[in-house]
Amino acid sequence: MTAGRIFGSSLAFLVPALLAGATMAQDVPAKLVPPAGVAKIGTYLGKGVQIYSCTGHDTGAGWTLKAPEAELTDANGSAFGKHYAGPTWEAADGSKAVGKLMEAVPSPTAGAVPWLLLSATSSGTGILSGTRFVQRIHTAGGIAPSGACPEPGAEQRVPYSADYVFYR
Repeated sequence: MTAGRIFGSSLAFLVPALLAGATMAQDVPAKLVPPAGVAKIGTYLGKGVQIYSCTGHDTGAGWTLKAPEAELTDANGSAFGKHYAGPTWEAADGSKAVGKLMEAVPSPTAGAVPWLLLSATSSGTGILSGTRFVQRIHTAGGIAPSGACPEPGAEQRVPYSADYVFYR
């Protein structure tokens, strides 16, 4: 086989891979892209529930987000950590990132929680140390219940999933 044929066949595999990467990058709205100069730590799938609490008094009772509760896995499906109130993401090594909302856009998927960009502070010395930004993208489910809440303090757990992308 000649060098030209080897190079040509390599391009046949490389071009679709590059185009797929470009498509994935394009599906995130510009306002959810972290500032230049940050490095991606990793992307982890969160699967769990959004917990809503019935709030209010005599009139106007409604559902308010109390906290997320999700397990995080890596691209191989191996346990990575957990996500809970704060919002906090905690890796199995004990390192943590706590986020603060910067931007939100509606999910392109009907019935799904919004996509977010959060600024973050971190603690610990593990993989999430130095985290400065977290994206929540590719969401499914998790929106607040649609009906009236029965009584203040009642809770509903709504299944959801999302990709969480961490940057330092």
